[in-house]
Amino acid sequence: QVQVVESGGGLVQAGGSLRLSCAASGSFESINAMSWYRQAPGKQRELVAIITSGGTTNLSDSVKGRFTISRDNAKNTVYLQMNSLKPEDTAVYYCKCIVVRGRSYQYWGQGTQVTVSS
Repeated sequence: QVQVVESGGGLVQAGGSLRLSCAASGSFESINAMSWYRQAPGKQRELVAIITSGGTTNLSDSVKGRFTISRDNAKNTVYLQMNSLKPEDTAVYYCKCIVVRGRSYQYWGQGTQVTVSS
């Protein structure tokens, strides 16, 4: 069994910062890619940022220059540092981990709400 738990969401004013964390725990051999998605009300879930096991990152154009993704492999944790937040960043943020247990499986967290007030 694998658990993926996000934390760090909340309410912040425009221009502020938040840091999201996502920790994977349970029985597995390794974690490949770890990523952050978000879903705003009435919109589809979209990929925000992804980081490979080797540390290669990719961010969506809408957050480049403002968000940073990083990971601590020893802690099986991925972070999303969000700076210069805008009201349009308001969404539920989800973490996805590609976990190796014989073969690859994807696990999602339960989501954490980020609300940016104008």
